[in-house]
Amino acid sequence: MFFIMGISQGEKKLNFDQTIVCSHCGQYGHLEVYMIYSYLSLFFIPIFKWGRRYFVKTTCCGASAEIDAELGRQIERGEVTSLPENIIPHSPDEYAPHRMHRCPSCGFETEEDYQFCPKCGQRLN
Repeated sequence: MFFIMGISQGEKKLNFDQTIVCSHCGQYGHLEVYMIYSYLSLFFIPIFKWGRRYFVKTTCCGASAEIDAELGRQIERGEVTSLPENIIPHSPDEYAPHRMHRCPSCGFETEEDYQFCPKCGQRLN
């Protein structure tokens, strides 16, 4: 007689969807909440779950952050229907949307964050 058992990690998307204007990329998107957990399976059937962690993620740029376990459980039970749009904190090296900078003098356009135009030397706004 032998047993087929193992420990693995699972991910479950919770029934939560909130439309937002993303504070990270400025685009329309959705906030989605995921639960990540470890589980013991016996004959490929999950028997016991532990180590539940909850994350919120945007669909537009993929920014994500871990949220409090109690808040995650409330979302899982359907008690929370909206989250603050700034729930995902900004990091200094995070993706920032590219803006075009245009020289008022010669019309040169660049995505770089120059203080002066590389073509004519005029100060950029």
